[in-house]
Amino acid sequence: MGNRMKDIPFARLDFSRKERTGFGETVFGAGKTPEQLVDIFSAFAEKRLPVLATRVTKEQADTVAATGLKVRYDSAGRLLVLPGKTARLPGRVAVLTGGTADIPVAEECAGTVEFFGGRVDRFFDVGVAGLHRLLGVIEDVRKADVVIAVAGMEGALPSVVSGLVASPVVAVPTSVGYGAGAGGVAAALAMLNSCAEGVSVVNIDNGFGAAVVACRMLRRMKGKKV
Repeated sequence: MGNRMKDIPFARLDFSRKERTGFGETVFGAGKTPEQLVDIFSAFAEKRLPVLATRVTKEQADTVAATGLKVRYDSAGRLLVLPGKTARLPGRVAVLTGGTADIPVAEECAGTVEFFGGRVDRFFDVGVAGLHRLLGVIEDVRKADVVIAVAGMEGALPSVVSGLVASPVVAVPTSVGYGAGAGGVAAALAMLNSCAEGVSVVNIDNGFGAAVVACRMLRRMKGKKV
C-alpha cells in the first residue's frame, strides 16, 4: 500500500479509507494511552489528513494538544478532532434525544456528522414522557433529510418520531435507565421491535455508528442543495 498505510508498534494506520468509503479515518480512543493518541494524530498531521477520535478523555485530549497539534476537543461528545478539508454533504440531519441524560451520545453523533461535512439541528429532551415537547418542534424536525433519535429508558422515541416524519429514522438506544433497562438492552429491543416503518437501529450508545449511517444517506442525495 506504500504511503497509504503506516505501521506503528501498536496500530496499522489507514490513510486511504476515504478513497474506499468516502469518509476519512476515525479512531476509538477508549483504551488507548494518551501517548498512543499522540502518535496516531501526529502521523495523520504529517499527511495533512483529518482524523477523528471518539470516546476521548480530557487527559488524552490535553496530552495531544500539548504537542502543538491543532486539535479540537468536544467534551460533551468526547470527540477529539484534527480538522482538515472536508466536502460539504447535502441535506441536514436532525438529532433528537429523549432526555438530557442522552445528550453525551447525541453529541458524539452530532459531532461526527459535522466532522464528515454534514449539517445538524439538535432537539434535546423531547421524549415521550412529555409528548408536547416533541410536537412543539416537529415541524422543524420534518425539514431534516435524516432523523436520528437517541433514547434510553423504554426507547419509545424513534417509533413515535417515525410515525410523524417522512425521513428515514436511525434509532440509537442508550444505557440510560433503571435496573430492568439492563444497560440499554430494553431500549434496543423496543427499537428493534418498532411497529413504525422506516426505523433502523444501531448498537447501544453508538452515536458514532448512527452518524456514519446518516452521512452515507446524505451522500447519496444527488441534486440536493448543499
